[in-house]
Amino acid sequence: MYKVMRSFICRGCLNPVISTGHTSVDSGASANLEVVDKFCYLRDMLSVDGDADATVEARIRIGWNKFRQLVPLLTNRDISLIRRGRLYSSCVRSSMLHRSETWPVRKENELALQRAEMRMVRWMCNVKVKDRVPSKELRERL
Repeated sequence: MYKVMRSFICRGCLNPVISTGHTSVDSGASANLEVVDKFCYLRDMLSVDGDADATVEARIRIGWNKFRQLVPLLTNRDISLIRRGRLYSSCVRSSMLHRSETWPVRKENELALQRAEMRMVRWMCNVKVKDRVPSKELRERL
C-alpha cells in the first residue's frame, strides 16, 4: 500500500474529494481501488468518520443555489410574504433537508442549518440583523 494524493470532482454536486491512499485488491486480475476520506453518492457527501458535516455543508450549498435562482420571486414585494414563505418552504427548504432523516446529525449541524435558513428568511423579509427582529416573528410573517 502506498500513498497517493489526488483530487476528484463530483459533477453532480461539484464538491472536491481528496484521495488519501491507493490500495490493490488481488482477485485474479489486479484491480486498483482508491481510498478516500469522503465522496459524493447520490448527491450526499459520505465521509469516513460517519458524521454528517460534509452532507450538511453540501445541502446548505444546494439550498443557497436554489435560493439564488428564486431571489427575484422571493424578494418581490408584489408577492405576499405568505406566498413567498410557501415558495421558500416547498423549493428551498425541501432541497436543503432532502433525505435528512438518514443523517447522523449533531447539534452543530442543526445550528448550521438554522443559521443558513434565518439568513435566507431575513433576506426575503428585507430585515437586517441590526434591526433586532426576533427569528420567531420573522417565521410567523412567512
